[in-house]
Amino acid sequence: MDKNKTNYHDELNKKNITKLRELLDTLPAFCKMYFRGMNDTISSRTKIAYAYDLRVFFEFLHKNNSEVSKYEMKDIPITILDRVSREDVEEYMEYLSLYKNDNEDDVLNDERGKSRKLASLRSFYNYYFKNELIETNPPALVPMPKLHEKEIIRLEPDEVATLLDQVEAGTNLTKKQLSYHSKTVVRDMAILTLLLGTGIRVSECVGIDINDVDFENTRVKVRRKGGYEDVVYFGDEVLKALIEYYEERKHIIAFSGSEDAFFLSLQNKRISVRAVEKLVKKYSSLVTNVKKITPHKLRSTFGTNLYQETGDIYLVADVLGHKDVNTTRKHYAAMKDEHKRKAAKAVKLRED
Repeated sequence: MDKNKTNYHDELNKKNITKLRELLDTLPAFCKMYFRGMNDTISSRTKIAYAYDLRVFFEFLHKNNSEVSKYEMKDIPITILDRVSREDVEEYMEYLSLYKNDNEDDVLNDERGKSRKLASLRSFYNYYFKNELIETNPPALVPMPKLHEKEIIRLEPDEVATLLDQVEAGTNLTKKQLSYHSKTVVRDMAILTLLLGTGIRVSECVGIDINDVDFENTRVKVRRKGGYEDVVYFGDEVLKALIEYYEERKHIIAFSGSEDAFFLSLQNKRISVRAVEKLVKKYSSLVTNVKKITPHKLRSTFGTNLYQETGDIYLVADVLGHKDVNTTRKHYAAMKDEHKRKAAKAVKLRED
């Protein structure tokens, strides 16, 4: 492999850095200081999310605050932050319920969307407040929206089996879908089996290179969220599916720049996150219309199965690549309660 050649993750990071710079050019100039002060462990993708959130905030101020509207967006001075009151932030939270984006499309935010944007604003203000560049910190006075527990959406074991059967046989696909099925079935089986059998993220899946897969030791190297490398082990079913696809992959001449990619699109380029999302949606819709299944729900399916089999939340956290076990516990705590309820109903004190 050419040492000067950048991998998928490096190329993606370069694109994200370019996108972040473009976004920062649409924000007040002093915002760049905040992003320069961010911890190096924060990914460029996360920084982009922060930049989008802050742009919504400053657009709100620009539209609704007569003092801010006097300035061009880039010229808004840092002193404006001290003139924002708690009431302004509360009005902003209400604004987030429904507003229009750059394309004049309606944007809705539920409690989780509002919570994330308030967290972004708090982090932004905290930076300038702690560095004594401003005197007030109104976002810290506004309580975070109360979040209701979300049910873990996942596939049941019989649905997983049906899903893989559907992929293999191609039954119930449309005529148009069937015309592509014979060309992609082995690849699609490998992707879905890998996602269901390891719980890796879709971004980790598409970033896999040929040299990352160790068939002999049944493991694959992935780049985790946050940029660090990790090794994930897989079972015999995943091994079989990956080998079958690799036999095909060896005979495909990849498009320039995608020579190292393990999974390829029909155009012989590295498969994209969007393409994997579409194929998951295509096949899962044949199994269930009630659940909206995404690659992340396949990750939840794996995590749920592993937790049910082992009851070891630390193992689940490690395998899923969660740095903080509390992240894992938050997602799977509801299952523990479910087990407790079942236990309570299992014991009868008197026969009916």
